[in-house]
Amino acid sequence: MKIGDQLPEWTAPTLWINGEGEPIEWGKNATLIHFWSVSCYFCKRAMAELNQYRDLYQENLTVISVHFPRSEQDLDIELVKKTVEEYKMTQSIYVDHEFQLAKAFLNEYVPSYYLFDKQGKLRYYQAGGTNLKMLDTRISRVISE
Repeated sequence: MKIGDQLPEWTAPTLWINGEGEPIEWGKNATLIHFWSVSCYFCKRAMAELNQYRDLYQENLTVISVHFPRSEQDLDIELVKKTVEEYKMTQSIYVDHEFQLAKAFLNEYVPSYYLFDKQGKLRYYQAGGTNLKMLDTRISRVISE
């Protein structure tokens, strides 16, 4: 995806964890789509900081995490659920074991973060689990518009 692209259409996931994703109401909240995997060290390391942003901006930001498997082990739904609980992921989790959403986003990396403005346009993209301060800065800017 390129900056300025519209949020792609969603297809049915393998399953939802923590309830089905909130309907995205354009004009109300910015949306952060976060791709991660249970076997990704950097994903787990960044989770606490992501959770802080989720909680800090909860009135103005919808966070949806997407589990993107990188190995056979990552396909174990019970392991995914255990990791969600262990890392206190309370947001809706789209389990993408058929790579439908990853293909729609042209996403190849975990962790990765796609920030959409209130109109559904991609405003910021970041891959990697370090330097999430830039993500925080962009979230703050997008929700204040």
